[in-house]
Amino acid sequence: MITVIAESKVKEGKMEQAINLLKEMVPIILESEPGTKVYIPHTLKGRENKNIIIYYEKYENMEAFRLHMVNLSKFGTKLEQVFEPGVKLRTCYEIKI
Repeated sequence: MITVIAESKVKEGKMEQAINLLKEMVPIILESEPGTKVYIPHTLKGRENKNIIIYYEKYENMEAFRLHMVNLSKFGTKLEQVFEPGVKLRTCYEIKI
């Protein structure tokens, strides 16, 4: 299992559009990507974080993660309208307890 924490910045004044786009995208992602086990976007509190969305993602394996990255391009134009370029990715390794 691969866990990813991703961070994207929403363009100024576009948060509501970004949230609506994610409400459209997330069900499609989960339905069309069987290897994507969890995909949960989050907003953050605080003035310095007002335009940030954090994603908690879990993938069955690296191939499922790669497929997800390819599939995101299907939303390219819509994403470009509301998000700043670039995404900060952190791959996490679960501590087995």
